[in-house]
Amino acid sequence: MVIFSYYIFDRHTECIYSKSWVAPPADGSAPPPLSAPPAGPTSAAADRRSMNKATDDAKLIFGTVFSLRNMVRKLGGDDDAFISYRTAQYKLHFYETASNLRFVMLTDTSTPSMRNVLHQIYINLWVEYVVKNPLAPIEHKGGVGVKNELFELGLDQFVRGLM
Repeated sequence: MVIFSYYIFDRHTECIYSKSWVAPPADGSAPPPLSAPPAGPTSAAADRRSMNKATDDAKLIFGTVFSLRNMVRKLGGDDDAFISYRTAQYKLHFYETASNLRFVMLTDTSTPSMRNVLHQIYINLWVEYVVKNPLAPIEHKGGVGVKNELFELGLDQFVRGLM
């Protein structure tokens, strides 16, 4: 099982957390290893481009999830739920909480449903390290994301245990 990336969107449609482990392959082959950006004067421009690409990727993923979720509700009624979809290169898994937090995970196509895994991340990591943290903001307005070291370490260990 290969996990490419993980996103959390709040109820205001902002991406408040994203993490990538490996990049999805463009041609179906094994993904290249992640490397550090080159040092020097061009690294600031490269950092800005990679930040814009990450923001654009998050917007595209949310737009896809939003559209597919609405289509599933219109075609199947309110009882049906959007759980995942698959393309030739990746599979997107989706979990939505009662407070409209949306958890999205991109994996390889052979991965079974990760709905229970996303639920476990919400219960065991998000609630424990972010919601119960008195120093964490309740709302993440203006693109301010989650900056919680315990959550990030716990998520990384949990996901690497799945791989």
